[in-house]
Amino acid sequence: MPLDPQARAMLDAMAAMPAPDYTTLVAADRRAALAAMPGFAPGDAVAEQRDLTIDGAAGPLQARLYRPDDSTGLPLVVYFHGGGFVLCGLDSHDNICRSLARRAGAVVLSVDYRLAPEARFPAAADDAVAAVRWAAAHAAQLGADPHRLAVAGDSAGGNLAAVVCQQLRGSGIALRHQLLLYPYLDCTDAATGSTSYQECAEGYFLSAQELDWYRAQYLASPADAADVRASPLRQRTLHDLPPATIVTAEFDPLRDQGEAYGEALQRAGNLATVRRWPGQFHGFISMQGVIDAAGHALDAAAAALRLAFANNGANVTNVTNATNATQGAA
Repeated sequence: MPLDPQARAMLDAMAAMPAPDYTTLVAADRRAALAAMPGFAPGDAVAEQRDLTIDGAAGPLQARLYRPDDSTGLPLVVYFHGGGFVLCGLDSHDNICRSLARRAGAVVLSVDYRLAPEARFPAAADDAVAAVRWAAAHAAQLGADPHRLAVAGDSAGGNLAAVVCQQLRGSGIALRHQLLLYPYLDCTDAATGSTSYQECAEGYFLSAQELDWYRAQYLASPADAADVRASPLRQRTLHDLPPATIVTAEFDPLRDQGEAYGEALQRAGNLATVRRWPGQFHGFISMQGVIDAAGHALDAAAAALRLAFANNGANVTNVTNATNATQGAA
């Protein structure tokens, strides 16, 4: 289907802004430019929001806790923000975390993992694993149920959530669900040959040139791309992983990665749902207050988490084809 009119208007507004020159762009300059941009709607109201410090792989990390109400023993979702492993942080994804906490009825712990190029691969992946280990050990202290723990993330954060599930398999930390929002799952050159990567390489917010820049910032060496901690889609052993909900966007160069991962999870015997959001581009869920589909997608994501927490993660799901996903997103 064509671009959603609200998505089209957003892309037109972005096109009127000066485009970064990725051949000379410095990460710090890009961060400063993004920080100066006006924000989107703040997301849902929560009973508590507070910053705290948790243990990372190489030292303390900043994190932010969201509690939807005054209940104790709520499920706990560890959230990893997107930004290509280079950009964004707790503030940029505050609205997603607030809305997920309220709509899923869960405590959300958003993690400020180390960013590249100051901390290259595998720093972010190592921090993500350490953060979930910390959350599992301290859930009760956070007023959450240590037996109802899930991970979630968007874009690069979806990569980290998937990596956590793979790396903690068999560790004794039982994750109920993995919620991956338009995840960036393959840093190898092979990913550039997919249909969505080719068809959506330019003009849909996230470009192929920008993805190349992220890879160059994140990976310490091109050989790192083949490591499953950088490219979890390349993991050949996918059995016994948590049930997954994967949201993709129709006009996203990363669309095919998310859908391929959902299919691979199912072939390995896991429960997985892939839902392609029609007429949308990468990052649309952050754009609350501007794109109505952001709220609808958050409703669907929160519903998947609620079901996973209610059913011990054993929700009956399946990988949907593009037609069914489009119908379901209306």
